[in-house]
Amino acid sequence: MTSPDARVRIPREIWVLIASAFVIALGFGLITPVLPQFAQSFGVGATASSIVVSAFAFMRLCFAPAGGRLIARLGERPIYLSGLVIVALSTGATAFAGSYWQLLVFRGLGGIGSVMFTVSAMALIVRLAPPSVRARVSSVYASAFLIGGVGGPAVGGLLGGLGLRVPFIVYAVALLLAATIVFVFLKDASLRPKPGDPVLPVMTVRDGWADSAYRAAVASGFTNGWANFGVRNAILPLFAAAVIVDSSLDQSTRETQQALVAGAALAVFAAGNAVGLTFAGRTSDKVGRKPYVIGGLVVSGVATAATGLATNLPTLIVLSVVAGLGAGSLNPAQQAALADIVGRERNGGPALAAFQMSMDTGAIIGPVVAGMLVDRGSYSLAFALTGLITVLAVLPWLRARETHPVRERVPDPA
Repeated sequence: MTSPDARVRIPREIWVLIASAFVIALGFGLITPVLPQFAQSFGVGATASSIVVSAFAFMRLCFAPAGGRLIARLGERPIYLSGLVIVALSTGATAFAGSYWQLLVFRGLGGIGSVMFTVSAMALIVRLAPPSVRARVSSVYASAFLIGGVGGPAVGGLLGGLGLRVPFIVYAVALLLAATIVFVFLKDASLRPKPGDPVLPVMTVRDGWADSAYRAAVASGFTNGWANFGVRNAILPLFAAAVIVDSSLDQSTRETQQALVAGAALAVFAAGNAVGLTFAGRTSDKVGRKPYVIGGLVVSGVATAATGLATNLPTLIVLSVVAGLGAGSLNPAQQAALADIVGRERNGGPALAAFQMSMDTGAIIGPVVAGMLVDRGSYSLAFALTGLITVLAVLPWLRARETHPVRERVPDPA
């Protein structure tokens, strides 16, 4: 096992990004339980409401190449801030959507800003994180998202009882707060190479594709986007509303219960995710990346497939926690593997953007396919297919190389 130096500290710039990530996730969690129901309030079915979730990822995918070029030209900080402001404005507009099509357009526009701040943050973390603590940095950064994600859905479920539009207004304010944090605390930070510094060679997508670990990461990224960023956010709230909540309740009480149940299921998934992240982030730097990626995919896939069989809230809660543990074990090891592949001696922008695009592609296709299966089949079929696709992502990792050097721990003479 490798023994990372515990004295290596996470850079200040990354802590600023971590604080911002917490605020972003807290706000995003507010709208997740109510977005599918908000779409259905315009008289559409499961497929159309899922398309609203996919539209966000679709715009991220379309704008990813342009976002990478803007970062190279203008720098990470301006693009990060601009992305947050764009999402804030689009989310605020979403709150006042008067039709399904307005909702679709406003939510889709937010994807442009989302990819701007996501790729900016990823590029900074890869470049600024010391090699010996990459998984720890990935874990802490992702945990900030998930801790915010634990509280966000629960609060969003409560706010949903005040009206389906209220969480969107609160989220817009949270994004402006995150932009303020980054603007104030990174105002004087030097985030770009100094003039005269050597230009790092670029790692192209072709370079990455020649690496078995990169190919495996692209595959698991696609399934992670499909299952955990797409189907879970788009279908789980509808599943909770249709199967878990008593349909005999009056409309007002039923809508409140639906928001609360969906918020609880998403919150405990995020809580399980946070636990998995913490454990995998601490130990992946010691024992390698592959065990956590493979184990996380299997656990998450099986629990997701079983979710469609839940008939009561306790069962849904347990399966959500287990699926969260699996996804949490996967993510820091996968991100650390990408950092290992790129290294600090190369500019990994194109390769990292392609990986992000694979996740967004999964988040686009997954909800649409699952929504069609719900409309024409059943929720259990949609979750079963999602779980199967997640487990199948194990196959390329079985043949992939281990990116982190694993060796015997040398005893401390002291």
